[in-house]
Amino acid sequence: MFTGIITDVGTLKALDQRGDLRARIGCRYDPAGIDLGASIACDGVCLTVVDKGQDDTPWFDVDISGETVSKTNIANWAVGRGVNLERALRVGDELGGHIVSGHVDGVAHVTNVAEDGDSTRVTFEAPGALARFIAPKGSVALNGTSLTVNEVDGASFGINFIPHTKTSTTWGTVKAGDRINLEIDTLARYVARLNEVAA
Repeated sequence: MFTGIITDVGTLKALDQRGDLRARIGCRYDPAGIDLGASIACDGVCLTVVDKGQDDTPWFDVDISGETVSKTNIANWAVGRGVNLERALRVGDELGGHIVSGHVDGVAHVTNVAEDGDSTRVTFEAPGALARFIAPKGSVALNGTSLTVNEVDGASFGINFIPHTKTSTTWGTVKAGDRINLEIDTLARYVARLNEVAA
């Protein structure tokens, strides 16, 4: 489990298509503090650490199945890309965002980016099947970042990114056309399911 509070921005150092895709991600985490088999959310995708080490910077490796590649924006990853990172939640950690599983529900698309005071307002188009789970002032995780929805219009929804978020994550470089990993709020999922069963 995660909170959607990004703790580091890693850099893709290598991509190797084997049976599965192996990615090496440079980070600021101390390799001694990362267990093999640990979960790290990478742009919101819960991935398992299979190797770790330190060259010029610390790094860890993850294997990514074809299924995960097909359901996320990982097909667009390239060496040098920034990646939002979050270590798994530990008992006693502050829950500053919302409960995030790291299981991406679909890929949203950025349709517009506009400056709004010191913030940046970004408009997204969600996949049609997921749009009903997104509500004004509700939570979503986008590329692993816990965010509050401003407004919803059909499958379109808007988010404001404050300066801190833009400098502490990869959101400072967002542009129209970007494909974004979307995880809907767990509570919204269960409420919708309860309504279906009650109907």
